[in-house]
Parts: sequence; structure tokens; C-alpha cells
Amino acid sequence: MNTAKQKVKLIALIFIGLICKFSTQAQDLYPFSDKGKYGFINKSGKVVIAAQFEYADKFSEGLAIVKQGGKRGFIDATGKMVIPAQYDQKIDGYFSDGLACVKQGSKYSYIDKTGKTVIEPKCEHAYKFSGGMARIQVGLKFAYIDKTGNIVIKPEYDGGWDFKEGLARVKKGGKWGFIDKTGKVAVDFIYDEAFEFSEGLANVRVGDEKTGKWGFVDKTGKVAIQPQFDKAYFFSDGLACIRVGDFKTGKFGYIDKTGKVVINPIYSGAYPFSDGVACVSTSPIVSGSLKDARWQYIDKTGKIVVSKGSEYYADFNNGLAYVRYDGTYSYIDKTGKIVWSASAEK
Repeated sequence: MNTAKQKVKLIALIFIGLICKFSTQAQDLYPFSDKGKYGFINKSGKVVIAAQFEYADKFSEGLAIVKQGGKRGFIDATGKMVIPAQYDQKIDGYFSDGLACVKQGSKYSYIDKTGKTVIEPKCEHAYKFSGGMARIQVGLKFAYIDKTGNIVIKPEYDGGWDFKEGLARVKKGGKWGFIDKTGKVAVDFIYDEAFEFSEGLANVRVGDEKTGKWGFVDKTGKVAIQPQFDKAYFFSDGLACIRVGDFKTGKFGYIDKTGKVVINPIYSGAYPFSDGVACVSTSPIVSGSLKDARWQYIDKTGKIVVSKGSEYYADFNNGLAYVRYDGTYSYIDKTGKIVWSASAEK
């Protein structure tokens, strides 16, 4: 009896290991575009799924959404179409919490990884699952459903976003606050703008868009960093991007979770840290926009780690970033080395 149980346990462990290996392989694939078609490379730059799709997005939970014949479907890491291309407009089409939100005509639904429809919400708009909940728009209001399709939080909000770190930002009476998964208010509706929680803090604004100030609150609603910045973005890798000055002439830098500026605001353009580096620019601002933008990468000390300027902003994801040099799209690693280039495919 024990031997039989051990065998079953061993088979289960092997099966789980194969699933994990397959999933890891999928997550190590990167979409690329060449001559108007999309395919995938691996981390070393080798093409593993030839450019054949009209569009392709990154893999999520082992599957990637692609476009073929004007419709969207899903492929696995071998390039096999496992869910036929039959869906229209991409919404939050990638898989999240085991389900994907898709649209056919004007009808939204949620499918599992076999392509089976499991939820058909009656709504005007639907979005991906996050933390076991998905937001939907019913009439002009936002509500939340669970993975059985039941409405858990009634449609009473004028604005709503996904649950993240257990809370969702919602708008009511012209102000933003946060609710938990039961609909209980966790952070009062007192903010003029707010974004999702990240690393335990959420960036919020007090005042109007032009003269208001941004700070951060924790999940109890306590102010962690006083509103003082002209713009603030979410925390990632322990740092948050902030702007000092207006959107036309202001400069960007980075703060830590005490609110201390750790990378001085010297950049004309900047994005949050991703994969340990951040994409920044010192290109001149002309009429509120970067002129001939060139994007470099810095580490968390502010040191430039990739100096060659990309014409196209891109985050690093699992070690690679999709950049553009002299009109040609390429993938680079964190040393700036080109591991794949569209020019090599011509």
C-alpha cells in the first residue's frame, strides 16, 4: 500500500515538474516583429517560433495571445495553436488566474486554457482576473465578480481597477479610495487620483492635476510619504519614479520608501524600475515632448548600465529589453549586447 502511494506521489511530482518546466520555457520566450509578422525568440536570441502571426504578445501562464486572419487565439511554447483564432478585439487577453477575458462581437466571456467558456457576464465591458476577482462594467458603474461569475461587489463605483495586493482602487462621489475583496472600504474616498498598490504602498494625489501633489499611503490608509511631488509613480524594486516640476519642463528622479530622493531629478523622461534597471532619457523637451528621444538604462544607484540610446522606450523583462536602434528593432541584454536584431532576419 505504501509502495503504491509512493509511486503515485512520484508520478505526481514528475508531472508537476514537467508543468513547471514547460511554463518556465514559455516565460523565457519573447515576441518579435519582422517584415510585418510576429514570432518568438528565446533568451539567447534564437528564433524558436518563426514569424508567422499578424500580432503576438508575451506568454502568460504558459500561453500567448496571437492574431491570425484578423482574429485572436492562443499558442503554447511550441507555437501550436491550442485555442483557435476566433476572438475579436483584445481586451486583457492574456491568461491570469487561469482564465482569459475575450470578446466575440459585442459579447465578453472568460475562457479556461482548453478554450472552454466558463463565465459569460452580462456587462458592457469586462477585464482580466487578478487576485481571484475581475472587474466588469455594468451600465455606467463598475462591479467585481469571482471565478464562479457571481457578482461579489455590486455595481456602485464610477471608476474601478484591478485588485492588487488585496485591494482595488475605486471612485465614488468624485474621489478615489480602496476596497477589499468583500467590498469593505480600506482607504477612504478622499483622493483626487490614485493608483494600485505596489510593494505595500499606493501613490495618491491631493488636489487637481496641474497644482495637486502626490504622496503615498499604506493599506490602512495611513500616509506613508506626505504629498509633495508634482508626479509620483508606483514602487518597484524598492524605488518610485517622481517628477519635480510641471509635465512640460519637470525633471524625473527616484525616491525610496522613506520619501528620500536617492536618484536626483535630472531626467527629462523616466519610467519605473523593472528587472533591476530603469529606462531614462536626458533628451531635450520641446513643446512638452521629448525631441529625438534617446533612452538609456540606469541601475538603482543611478549609474548608466546601457549607454547606447534607444529610439524606443522599453522595460527589461526577465533579462531582455526590446529596443530600437537606427530604425531597427532589437533585443538587448543588461550589458547592452544585442542578442537578436530584425536586421539579422533579412
